[in-house]
Amino acid sequence: MNDMGAEKESAFLSRLEAVAADIEALLGQLLAPAATEGELARPPRLIEAMRYASLGGGKRFRPFLVVECANLFQVPRGHALMAGAALECVHCYSLVHDDLPAMDNDALRRGQPTAHRKFDEATAILAGDGLLTFAFDILSRPQTHPNAAIRSELVSALARAAGIGGMAGGQMLDLAAEGRFSAQGSPVSLGAGEVQMLQAMKTGALLRFACQAGGILADAPAPQRQALDRYGVAVGQAFQIADDLLDVEGDPALIGKSTGKDAVAGKATMVAVLGRPGAKARLRELVAEAERALAPFGSAGATLIEGARFVADRNA
Repeated sequence: MNDMGAEKESAFLSRLEAVAADIEALLGQLLAPAATEGELARPPRLIEAMRYASLGGGKRFRPFLVVECANLFQVPRGHALMAGAALECVHCYSLVHDDLPAMDNDALRRGQPTAHRKFDEATAILAGDGLLTFAFDILSRPQTHPNAAIRSELVSALARAAGIGGMAGGQMLDLAAEGRFSAQGSPVSLGAGEVQMLQAMKTGALLRFACQAGGILADAPAPQRQALDRYGVAVGQAFQIADDLLDVEGDPALIGKSTGKDAVAGKATMVAVLGRPGAKARLRELVAEAERALAPFGSAGATLIEGARFVADRNA
């Protein structure tokens, strides 16, 4: 990497870390032990588990996308951080539930015991439920945006990204591909298009929402929203392919969880469909697609371009 490339990467990482720090602080405030207006109480064990699942780890890449996409339109940072915190609550809930014995049965997350190992299964389920519903509490607050119509649009978009036609539906397709519901219990062979759909729902939907949210907060014109949507779709696909490659090639010490589980579980991945060289080639294509999508924003989109490259090159 030349000096200019290193400088760009350093600037990008500084911005990513700044958003992560802001989100950490905001979530810490929002998930304080004391009950807020309209709540009767916050059971200590539940709030402790919710804080455990959402604080002290993660790159906060999804909130970063919200902040940077909103920044293209000079949206106040506080509004974008609130939307990003809501999105991070949904993401963290999904990790808690994915790690459960009935799902992926993982013991480690970000190098620490998973929520059900740290507490117990019932507490982990409720912590996930709490984080999911709390996300919409956050989005509904005037601090997220003074315009109720904008808040309503955010709620609708996140609900669809997280629900039947998004992340939850994608998780169901993933379990079905593992053979969980077949009489034989053996993995189901999926083509590239089917795997792409599964991953666009399971992983891509929340990343796509992160980019859409910036345009929603700005009440941006349709062409600019469409550009962000194309970028989000490409980044979502790239993120999952990079994740699949990490499961094959990654260092568990860096990733913070065990690797090699996809092949054992018979999971449907683009690595399984295309092979490692093919998956890496597709990853490069998706980064190029993400860059092209940002062309309408000119130099203002530079940080988001670095974000797409970061997704493809990450080692953890």
